[in-house]
Amino acid sequence: MTKINFRSAKFLISAPSLKQCPPENGAEVAFAGRSNAGKSSALNTLTQNHKLARTSKTPGCTQLINFFQLQSSPDLRLVDLPGYGYAKVPKAMQEKWQKHLTQYLNERQSLKGLVLVTDIRHPLQEFDKMMIDWAVQSEMSLHTLLNKSDKLSRGAAQNTLLKFRRELKNSGVDNLVSAQVFSSTTGEGVDQLAQQLGMWLQSDQPRALI
Repeated sequence: MTKINFRSAKFLISAPSLKQCPPENGAEVAFAGRSNAGKSSALNTLTQNHKLARTSKTPGCTQLINFFQLQSSPDLRLVDLPGYGYAKVPKAMQEKWQKHLTQYLNERQSLKGLVLVTDIRHPLQEFDKMMIDWAVQSEMSLHTLLNKSDKLSRGAAQNTLLKFRRELKNSGVDNLVSAQVFSSTTGEGVDQLAQQLGMWLQSDQPRALI
């Protein structure tokens, strides 16, 4: 497996709906998460470009499906999905986001895997459970980042990870859903994340659409 240069990521396009997304050549991995989980920061840390994905002190600023092309491998993309949870926007707008997000997840054939970014201090919130359930039902591989691990001691962070993995195993979904600790602040877990994404992006296995 070739090591992918995630530092080569450049902004490609922002799409309000599936119809405006770029052609489905190659492969892509999408990042999802609640608005305050640090999703965009995780993308910026992976690519070592803190200006790549838009971040804001006001949660919910990602309102479009944002595509980033890996210049070293033009057929490979990273995707920043709209965040949910604390976005101060009208309910009609949130419902519109959810409609387009669902359509993207269900129909995008080039989607190889989903990274779910969560706050390690508050894992498995309603949105997180919803994304895991969707991944299991659609047989889509999902990798969970227990982000902000720097907010806990190393022992507490590892205990949370073990508990999370135990819940996945008890639910019988550990064959599709994996997890790791991560910190956008310290860079903990970046190499592990890059390895996981490399496996997905270079996989020849087609996805099963639902």
